[in-house]
Amino acid sequence: MKGATVTAAALAVAITASLIGLALGSNPLPLPVVIEALVSYDASSSDHLVVVASRLPRVVLGLIVGAALGVSGALMQSLTRNPLGDPGILGVNAGASAAVVIAIAYLGVTGVAQYTWFAYLGAALAAVLVFLLGSAGRSAGPARIALAGTAAGLSITALTQMVLISNETAFAQFRYWAVGSLQGRGFDVIAAIIPPVAIGLVGALALIGPLNSLALGDDTARALGTRVGATRIATAIVCVVLAGAATAAAGPIAFVGLAAAHIVRALSGDDHRWLIPGSMAVGAAVLVTADAIGRAIVAPSELQTGISAALLGSPVFIALVRSRKLAAR
Repeated sequence: MKGATVTAAALAVAITASLIGLALGSNPLPLPVVIEALVSYDASSSDHLVVVASRLPRVVLGLIVGAALGVSGALMQSLTRNPLGDPGILGVNAGASAAVVIAIAYLGVTGVAQYTWFAYLGAALAAVLVFLLGSAGRSAGPARIALAGTAAGLSITALTQMVLISNETAFAQFRYWAVGSLQGRGFDVIAAIIPPVAIGLVGALALIGPLNSLALGDDTARALGTRVGATRIATAIVCVVLAGAATAAAGPIAFVGLAAAHIVRALSGDDHRWLIPGSMAVGAAVLVTADAIGRAIVAPSELQTGISAALLGSPVFIALVRSRKLAAR
């Protein structure tokens, strides 16, 4: 299947799931009412107010976070040459979680918008630590980065758990963020992550050529004029920017980055000209679809987005593990 077709199909799914998500809730609304609220908003209409003020931020955030996770997953798999790679390899989730716990336990932070900045800072610092460990004394190859990320992630997670065990208030607040959710996020959170996500997506598109060269092997890439070390560093930075912003806004949501990149690879191949935009569209589609399904299956209650994404992504992960194509890589 052509990459353009995959991207277009994913965008269609994302739009459809978004409209369904806007219709779902404790007070379900007909799709014509949802469309009317988006096209000709009337502040005096309670239905329009529910759609635009309450549900629209959740859906918009889901699209942004899904796109960021999808692209960061594709970049991480290309960077580490690991088909099961995701942003967690760089310690993004562990660093973000540690920063949120410290902010709650010692700085009295309670709002989601405030979590965002601390989580983003923690993700960035953890990634820098992983890169320094992976490049100590020599170049930071894919295997060294993966090993350093695993070691750093385990250490940071242990410190996080130590703080949580000794602080009940931090544990009570942190558990809602840690499960991963789009609920309760407003336009202030969206405004906070739009700049880094936009910069990250532009950076990912700029790396398409160098990453295609790097996929041919380091020697071939150098012969083609690609700066291998600089490309790896730039890819890691873009991955951290995207995954850090997504994790800061919605918490650590698993499987989206892993699943999106593999879906695109399976349908349109490994060419980054299609892999990057395709992962962007598929990631957005997967997350808003998972969120809509999570709300539909337990209505009128809600299932946290991180849980519904895991339930949707688990079968994909199992299929990847069992596939012969994956085993051959």
